[in-house]
Amino acid sequence: MESTNANPISSDPSRPVCLITGASRGIGKAIARVFAKAGYDLILTCSKTLPELEAFARELEPYEIRCQAFQIDVGDPAQVEALFQKVTCLDVLVNNAGISYVGLLHEMSPEAWRHVLSTNLDSCFYACKYSIPLMLQNHAGRIINISSVWGNVGASTEVAYSASKGGINAFTKALAKELAPSNIQVNAIACGVIDTSMNACFSEEDMEALVAEIPADRIGSPDEVAALALQLASAPTYLTGQIITMDGGWT
Repeated sequence: MESTNANPISSDPSRPVCLITGASRGIGKAIARVFAKAGYDLILTCSKTLPELEAFARELEPYEIRCQAFQIDVGDPAQVEALFQKVTCLDVLVNNAGISYVGLLHEMSPEAWRHVLSTNLDSCFYACKYSIPLMLQNHAGRIINISSVWGNVGASTEVAYSASKGGINAFTKALAKELAPSNIQVNAIACGVIDTSMNACFSEEDMEALVAEIPADRIGSPDEVAALALQLASAPTYLTGQIITMDGGWT
């Protein structure tokens, strides 16, 4: 695990704290920015691009919040545990880190399958395992999982990704029931086609065909997902256990 700061993570007691995984680009980066604007101190993680994440953290300095960046493999329980040994308080957890795999299932290696599941699904377990005790201290907290419409309906040639997101949806509903008595809300955003680098594997023609199927006649933006995540962080506490689909009416 690498960090801009080797010391324990500290925060101004007057500001809420949000931890976002996979925050160096795309949806995670947009979520970090909107939470910074809202006055949250941030703990951000990435898997490979620490210099990029550190530069982004410096961009957020004008919001007068504390932001620390860490490079960890969120699918590695030891690295996640090491990160949380530095965290003393937490109000919001956003499980955003994720990878995709496009290809026929019978041609997928066991190593590739395990990598997708550990990054997308196991990481939610590890982060929640160590976040929940911090939230229980205050008898309050929000957990927001970034999922996908493929977790609802499945996608051909994206079986591992669909399985991981379907797991996140079930994980969200079950954990919400477990934590509701403790005033901790757990919800997920099931994204449709969002304008991120994850779509780089698709040709221009493929993207045009996708857009033609979407009633909104466009793909979504990371900023739109971020706005919804911020709303969930302050939504009525009776809203929990929900998989909120954001796909322009596509599915």
